[in-house]
Amino acid sequence: MIDFIAKLSYDSGKLALAECAKLDTCGIHFKNEKDLVTDADRRIEDFIISRIRRKFPDHDIFGEETGKTDKGSRYCWVIDPIDGTTSFVHGQPFFSVSIALQKNGQTVAGAVNAPKLGEIFLAEKGKGAFCNGKRIHVSGRDTLISSVMCTGFACIRANLKDNNLPMFNKVLPKLRGIRRYGSAAVDLSYVACGRLEGFWELNLKPYDIAAGVLIVQEAGGEVCDLLGKSNYPGDGILATNGKITKSFLKTIRERD
Repeated sequence: MIDFIAKLSYDSGKLALAECAKLDTCGIHFKNEKDLVTDADRRIEDFIISRIRRKFPDHDIFGEETGKTDKGSRYCWVIDPIDGTTSFVHGQPFFSVSIALQKNGQTVAGAVNAPKLGEIFLAEKGKGAFCNGKRIHVSGRDTLISSVMCTGFACIRANLKDNNLPMFNKVLPKLRGIRRYGSAAVDLSYVACGRLEGFWELNLKPYDIAAGVLIVQEAGGEVCDLLGKSNYPGDGILATNGKITKSFLKTIRERD
């Protein structure tokens, strides 16, 4: 199975690069004034689905653009064809193709391909996480002040009243640094390979995180919601190296 996902991820990334090279304004549409979708999103998702359907016709599929099928299968593929569409549209490299396979609701394999960055992150449950074939592991830093974290603002893009800014303002002064890449799948993969100590965000969807969460966990990290429980992404998501989770949760709960 992991060989199929790896090949599918590689081919999907090549397609994403080809679509990026020919992107024009006619292929860009708006979910709202801030939230973009492109014709490329749909073409890449259709490509991924066609490959899956050819090999696993009875499996369910949950794609960002096409929604969820219900064949009653134990298996479901969770797809984000372009995670980081704003970066994709603006010619920035931090976008990815995210593909995960779930069995009975649990992710058992996943791939995140950041084709402009030349990196494919892979994980299979119980077998570790890898970047371009090399095993990866989370960092060992154990304090916020020694940590670099990453976040996103999907909540603000969706014009939600409850947003990430209060948490951002509390955490930022206690960190070594903060980054904003614009693709949750990339962010999670960067936690997994130790480039970041943690990532948090609100208002994400299962297809944004399914592959990345498994990659973090298989690299030795931990994932929870912003209450320290397991209702992610519904109650937000926090992924860390496992050493700064408690400090982060304590910080965001502090009174102003």
